[in-house]
Amino acid sequence: MLLNLFAKKEAFVRCEKGATAIEYGLIAAGIAVAISVIVFAVGTDLVNLFSGIGAKIVSATPAAA
Repeated sequence: MLLNLFAKKEAFVRCEKGATAIEYGLIAAGIAVAISVIVFAVGTDLVNLFSGIGAKIVSATPAAA
């Protein structure tokens, strides 16, 4: 019985399924941080760009009669 317990402990220690899940989690977190940095860096510029485009579209359409 004690030998069986040691064998199960060794199998648990050698199992790398949890390590792989942690690695994927770290990759996903890194991607999320990168997206956040990019959005905060160019977010204001994008708002200004789309606001300008929207204003041009509104001024270019004829008024309803």
